[in-house]
This record gives sequence, C-alpha cells and structure tokens, in this order.
Amino acid sequence: MGGPRVLVTRDVHQEAIDHLKEKCEIDIWNSEKAMPRDELLKRVKGVSAIFCTISDTIDAEVLDAAGPSLKIVSTMSVGTQHISNFECRRRNVYVANTPDVACDSAAEFTVTLLLMVARRCLEGEEAVKDGHWGKWKPMWICGTEFGGRTLGILGFGRVGFGVARRMKPFGVERIIYNDVNKASMGDDLGAEFVDLDTLLRESDFLIISCALTGLTRHLFNSDTFKKMKPTAILINTSRGLVVKTPDLVEALKTGQIAGAGVDVTDPEPLPKDHPLVQMENCIVTPHLGTNTTKARLAMAQNAALNITSFLFYDSNCKQ
Repeated sequence: MGGPRVLVTRDVHQEAIDHLKEKCEIDIWNSEKAMPRDELLKRVKGVSAIFCTISDTIDAEVLDAAGPSLKIVSTMSVGTQHISNFECRRRNVYVANTPDVACDSAAEFTVTLLLMVARRCLEGEEAVKDGHWGKWKPMWICGTEFGGRTLGILGFGRVGFGVARRMKPFGVERIIYNDVNKASMGDDLGAEFVDLDTLLRESDFLIISCALTGLTRHLFNSDTFKKMKPTAILINTSRGLVVKTPDLVEALKTGQIAGAGVDVTDPEPLPKDHPLVQMENCIVTPHLGTNTTKARLAMAQNAALNITSFLFYDSNCKQ
C-alpha cells in the first residue's frame, strides 16, 4: 500500500506490524538478529520513520542516509542511548521510546535478581548439577534474609518505586532512596529520601534503577564501593555504564561488597570468560528486565503507535 515508508529493523510482534500497515508502507528486516549496518544504510534512504531496537545504532551516518524525509525514530526500548539525540534534534527528527509499559516487568525482575543473589540460588543449583549435594550441612550456602535490613534504591522512578513496593512485604526495616528530587509517592511506603553518601553507607541491598546521564556514568566505581558495607549486595538493572566494570570485579574479589546481580553490563554482552561471569558472588543475566510476553508486546505496539501518532496526528509534522 501507499503512505509514509517505515523501516522496521527487526522481526517484531505481528500486532505492531499490522497497525503500521494500516497507513504505512513497511520494509521489515525479517530476522531476530540485528540488521547489518550496510543493510540499514541502504534501506533507510527516503523513509519517513525508523522502528528500531537497542541493537541499532542510529547516528549521523544513518540520519544522513535517510535524508530529509525522516520524521521520527521510534525505538522499542526504554533507553535511547543507541540514538544520537543531538543529531536528531539538529535535523528536527523526533525520538520516541516506550518508557511506561515495561516498568512492572523491570521491577519484578529486579526483585527476582535480588532474591537470587541474596539466597545464593545459582550456587545451590550448580552444586546439584555438579553432584556436590550431600548430607545436610549447618553452614553450607547460607544466604541473607531481608527482615530488619535496609533497602536502598538509586533512582526512585516507576521501576525504583515498583521495587520498593514489592520488597515492603519482605519485612525490610527501612527503605531509603536517592534521586534528583524527593518523590511524594515514597511517603506511602515510608521511604526516606537521603543523600548519596547515606545511601551507600547504610544500604544492605542497593538497587540501581536510575537513568544513564553524565552524572551517573561510572557513578559506581572504586571510591563508591569503599563507602558501602562489606556485607552489601548491589543490583543493577538500569544501564551497564552506571557501574565501572573493572572496579566492580575488584570490589567483589576483595570483599568490599558481598555480592552483585547485574542484568546490564559494560560491555554488553559480556564474554563468557569475563571475571564477573566466573564469580560465585555475582549473577549475570542477559538483559532480561523487560523479557515478558506482555511487556514486549506492549513495547512493540507502543513503538508502532508512536510512529502513526506522530506522522498522522501531530499538526507540526509536515509530510
């Protein structure tokens, strides 16, 4: 059919494609693997919209290849770090993401990862697989309980609040958080707004759920880890670059902190022989935060809706 041309860079949910097909001409890269760079540069020429994922780097080269017809880049993700926002603004290209629909999924997974690390679940599973499960031992693979402990959260947005709400029934004594501003929704949980040093110093479990900015990039480094409790557990489900990976490795090796769970890493993916992957006191998962059927469908549908809403209902958009 006719209409604005949309390049979809990945095989996504049919519901999203059907929505786009109602008014647009679609070019789809029908593969679960990322579209090769040369293919992206070739296919993007003359399109009105790009439906992309976090695996696609949308930079000046891609924007130049697309030309002046490009109106919107819609990403099926919360983060937009793979898109050059500066170059898009310079060309008056709108950037849209899907920040709301995956919050519950991300919060649930963050709690899951925290539970796995605190109770040393993978060590137990590996012991069974390796044949090391013998008679009961009083001090074998002992984890950490949540009752009477302090849960700290960096970034008290939808995901951070969702984690706090889910952890409250586990009996944590205090919930403390740090963000740009005090969040009124934290009052309902009795959560305390504290400065960063207090968060680092007093948290037994520290959840990173903040955005990646110039201020948060490598915020967790060797100096930061020295301020944390040696019994503390760090969980990162936000952005890999918030944590300086070599410093985390050293902190776990030397006992500056007790354990970590990371669903996002720098680099990503991590090589299978990376030190973090080999450590017993660290669980690395492959960016599973939004990996639920419901969340991924909603993300695809919203990414498609962002395109049609902008192209057909934004009075400032000239086609």
